[in-house]
Amino acid sequence: MKNRVYIVEDHPIFSMGMSELINQENDLEVCGIADNIALARKEIEALQPDLIIIDLSLKESQGIDLIREFDKNKIQIPMLVLSMHDEAIHAERCILAGARGYIMKQEASDLVIDALRHILAGNIHVSNKIMNKMVNKLTGRSDTAALSAASHLSDRELEVLTEIGRGLSSAEIAEKLHIGSKTVGTYRERLKDKLGLKHGAELVRYAVLWVEFGMP
Repeated sequence: MKNRVYIVEDHPIFSMGMSELINQENDLEVCGIADNIALARKEIEALQPDLIIIDLSLKESQGIDLIREFDKNKIQIPMLVLSMHDEAIHAERCILAGARGYIMKQEASDLVIDALRHILAGNIHVSNKIMNKMVNKLTGRSDTAALSAASHLSDRELEVLTEIGRGLSSAEIAEKLHIGSKTVGTYRERLKDKLGLKHGAELVRYAVLWVEFGMP
C-alpha cells in the first residue's frame, strides 16, 4: 500500500508539480490538494492521509495556524512544511508548533522525497544547521561536541541511549536488554561522561532528540 500525501498549497503550478513528483514514487501518492485551510481541514478529516505537506503562506491564513490546531487537538498526522521562507527564521517555530519537518522550496526534488520518507518513518526532518541549533538549545550546549561524541559510543551504549529517549525507566531498560539495573546506571553515567552532559535531565533531553531526529 502507498503512503497517502495531502498537499496544502495555494500556488497551482507548484502544487501540480509536487503532485506529479510524489505520484512517480512507488510508495507514495497524493490523495488531495487544497489551497486554503478551511478546505484542507474538511478534506483531511475525511481522507485521513498519512502525511500532510503544507506551505506557510496561504490564502487569507497562515499554514502554521493549521499546524497548531492539529497539535492542540492531538491529530496525529505528521506535517512537512515546504516553504520559500528562510528556515533560519521559521523552521524551529514550525517544529515547536507541531510540524515534523521543514524544507525550503528551492531544495532538490530528491531531498523533498527523502524528507517525506524520513518523517513517515517517525522522525523529524530539518537541515543539519537547524538540527544543531535545536540540539544546542535543548541540551544547553554552545557547540556540537555532544553530537560528534555520539559517534564514539559502543553498540550497547547506543541501545541504552535509544531506550532512554523512548521514555523507558532504568528497570524497563534492564529487562528489555537483559542486563542488571545497576549496569544500566553505569551506562547512564558513562553516556553523560562521553557526551559531555552534566545532569540526568540533560541526558534524557539528548536521548529524546536522538530518537526524534533519527540521528545516526
